[in-house]
Amino acid sequence: MGHAEGLARRSFGLAAGLQRGGPGCASGLEMRAMAVEFPVVHGHPNRLPFEGVLTLVDVPSDKAPSGSRGHRVVLTREAAETALPSLLGMAVDYKAGWDGHDARQKCGIITAAEIEGNKLTVAGYLFARDFPEMEGKIQNDGLMGMSYELADAHVADMQASVWALTRATFTGAAILLREKAAYRGTSFRLQRPTVGRRVALAR
Repeated sequence: MGHAEGLARRSFGLAAGLQRGGPGCASGLEMRAMAVEFPVVHGHPNRLPFEGVLTLVDVPSDKAPSGSRGHRVVLTREAAETALPSLLGMAVDYKAGWDGHDARQKCGIITAAEIEGNKLTVAGYLFARDFPEMEGKIQNDGLMGMSYELADAHVADMQASVWALTRATFTGAAILLREKAAYRGTSFRLQRPTVGRRVALAR
């Protein structure tokens, strides 16, 4: 089972548990794993599955991201959990040189998001047919990372040396070299579905 499909099933299970009012159904749990379920289309030429670590929560960035006026930032867990639904359906983009963002180069879509420990992980599809150069350039060698794109961000204290983001809306994400990302702990890798996995999903 791929990461995106696994997140979808886990998120649906959490939602069902909350509706039933079962034990341990805290309202915050529903926000920690979310996904949009897509119908299975065998051999779809324009869907290349990916997964990655988009950012870390409650951890200061290694360097200042774009738009932070030179400040390192911390995305608080509460802000990340609240904003998790805004990731679904947002695009991933890339910039020539793999060193930043280009919102006009939308090369894929995010279909699942989850907070695991201090990692905010995402999964989705690249548009492989529309961007045939992507698969050849992105290798699963640990060199690629990710960077989030935000709007309506609220900073707890603008005078602080490290800005704490207490509220935000995700508007997308970029694929870039890990060394160029604000968080060195991010990652990005492609998935290649197997025949066995496809059969299991078709049942």
